Amino acid sequence: MPQETNIPNKSILTPFNVVAGIIILAGLVITVLRFTKGLGAVTNLDDNNPWGIWIGFDLLCGVALAAGGYVTSAACYIFGLKRYHSAVRPAILTAFLGYALVVLALHYDVGRPWRLPYPIFLSPGTTSLLYEVGLCVFLYLAVLFIEYSPAALEWLGLKKVRNLIVRMTLVLTIFGVVLSTLHQSSLGALFMIAPSKLHPLWYSNYLPVYFFISSIFAGLSMVIFEGTLAHRFLHHKMDATHLRESEGVALGFSKAASFVMMGYLSVKLIGISVDNNWHLLFTGWGLWFLLELIGFVALPAFLYSLAVRERNLRWARWAAALSVLGVVLNRLNISVVAFNWYLPSAQRYVPSWMEIGTSIFIVTLGVVIYRFITTRMPIFYEHPDFRHDI
Repeated sequence: MPQETNIPNKSILTPFNVVAGIIILAGLVITVLRFTKGLGAVTNLDDNNPWGIWIGFDLLCGVALAAGGYVTSAACYIFGLKRYHSAVRPAILTAFLGYALVVLALHYDVGRPWRLPYPIFLSPGTTSLLYEVGLCVFLYLAVLFIEYSPAALEWLGLKKVRNLIVRMTLVLTIFGVVLSTLHQSSLGALFMIAPSKLHPLWYSNYLPVYFFISSIFAGLSMVIFEGTLAHRFLHHKMDATHLRESEGVALGFSKAASFVMMGYLSVKLIGISVDNNWHLLFTGWGLWFLLELIGFVALPAFLYSLAVRERNLRWARWAAALSVLGVVLNRLNISVVAFNWYLPSAQRYVPSWMEIGTSIFIVTLGVVIYRFITTRMPIFYEHPDFRHDI
């Protein structure tokens, strides 16, 4: 069992609670404005830029960084790497909250959010990529909820239901991997219909491949990054097994991430060659593209490899942070920065402070819920009634 820290009469007015409370309160005010006065009152969106950071950050980045769920469960249950089992529940929880918050963020971005379920239940558009993405996200969110539920059921003491769901683990994992493969790549395919709007260095026929491959190392990196923060702030909730396996998880995922990132880098270079865009690398946009590719793909891949060779957790954690930032930068470059790149600066999209505030509010909400769950449910430790039950 984890070590408990019994602090009597602990004040709820901690710095975290105060800051989180202020952000959530401000977010609720913006939410009221959004749903009473419309998109125009809180965003800088227009006909040239109908998708802003609520899509670029909240959706594209959120889905990519939530990929740790399918990557970790696949490693453990499909490939039989049981030494990573302690990372499964934290990764599934992070993925579940990530996808749930993506759906929440979509309600802010859609002009008539009450019609969000229509494509799934009432008027499916089977020839639309957006329909495929929406259906896969809807189904995968349901899968993640079921995969997460054993922890909640153990907490509630519902053993029979919990045991039934655990027996479905392999089927759920396979289904989750299939769904993730589909919608991770399809998010990239959405931008293939805008070759004249997206800068040539980021536009490619390989966009679906780029998105899928980058989601793999995004998920691996996010597991390491989230584990680093959890060890810093939730160390007392971890049992001996989780603490003992944590180094192996970080270094094992670092090794995998390094290989995947070098493969991603190779595919990106092939894409530049196929489109013959080498000359664009010597422009201002080219320097920005190289910063993304070298500073946030090649460099962390190299750091990952060094971390594995030297068994240096600090380098692995720095590489994970750089990789997470790199995925965020890539998704924002494609959806916001390099989109409509040719327009004069006066017509370029710049998010309003309320758009940024809403994104911060959603992220903060996810952190608060994550903290609530991990401090109460068996996420970082095995429940004594189900110990060694994999």
